[in-house]
Amino acid sequence: MGRTSDRRGKAGSGVLIALLGAGIPALVGAALHTHAGEPYRETRLYFATQRPDGRPPVGEGEFTRFLDREVTPAFPEGLTLRDGHAQRRGEDGTIVRETSYEVVLLYPEDEAAERGARAERIRRAYQEQFGRGSVGRADTALEADLRP
Repeated sequence: MGRTSDRRGKAGSGVLIALLGAGIPALVGAALHTHAGEPYRETRLYFATQRPDGRPPVGEGEFTRFLDREVTPAFPEGLTLRDGHAQRRGEDGTIVRETSYEVVLLYPEDEAAERGARAERIRRAYQEQFGRGSVGRADTALEADLRP
């Protein structure tokens, strides 16, 4: 029986070992230095625009006035506003598609209780002002570095 030799396999394994050797310290370093900033909370509020009583949807101008009166004073340091398109199942089972707005608020974690209460006041104000049954809310804990 003859013997065969495959030098590509030996060379390939040598390259693999070299790559792993170079990559392991980087992976360990990344695992040890995961701090990306300070603890923050992100709250997202989802505002649909259809009104349940058949009146026209909440218009852009109406929403901008609401933002200026209710949201900006509660979060004067800033926010992000995104236009969206929402989809949900209506009470009659049909799919309802509508324009929506997403407001993203970011604040220090140690202020979460007080800032969360502000977000709840904003939700209630929108529900009362525009006759909406609900305003969606999602909260996420994260780390952020907001230094200039």
